[in-house]
Amino acid sequence: MPIARLRGTVEEKGDDWVIVSVGGIGMRASMPTSAVELLEPGQRAALFTHLHVREDALTLFAFAAEDELRLFEQLIEVNGVGPKVALAMLSALDAPALASAIAGGRSDLLRKVPGVGQKTAERIVLELREKVAPPAGGVTREAAPSRPHDADLIAALTALGYTQAEAIDAASRLPDGDLLLEERIRQALALFSR
Repeated sequence: MPIARLRGTVEEKGDDWVIVSVGGIGMRASMPTSAVELLEPGQRAALFTHLHVREDALTLFAFAAEDELRLFEQLIEVNGVGPKVALAMLSALDAPALASAIAGGRSDLLRKVPGVGQKTAERIVLELREKVAPPAGGVTREAAPSRPHDADLIAALTALGYTQAEAIDAASRLPDGDLLLEERIRQALALFSR
């Protein structure tokens, strides 16, 4: 029997997981980092879940919104995309940005996610382009920053472990110019160290 939802009190959290107390039982679930950041110990949480069953393990994945869960389930149906890669994709880009990237055929953005190579990115776009629903109101700021070179910088910073919000903020604070990506990364890292 699948576990569809999890409602309880947050007991602990890590970078990409949370333990929610449900009826005296602590349920550990893997989550996108952006969703974990919104939760605090002691807080009540209602999460959408996917129970991934393998012959040697049962792993629970949780999401703050139903559209995240739906996109996660679509991603893991693509050959070569496992739940860890799908979770990494939803950690690097939020669900609307990821859906926009797929619907827009932006395999270059998908390749920025650790574990996603060119063939996998192209397969995801090919199989899901017509299935994913781009966000209402068009492309999000994360999927198509006002300055095109910011997308690469944001992807690089999230791959280094910074949150998407931190990466977007750093990119917006850098002066516009024709600098190489490596230099923009150095400048952004200098902002974080201040």
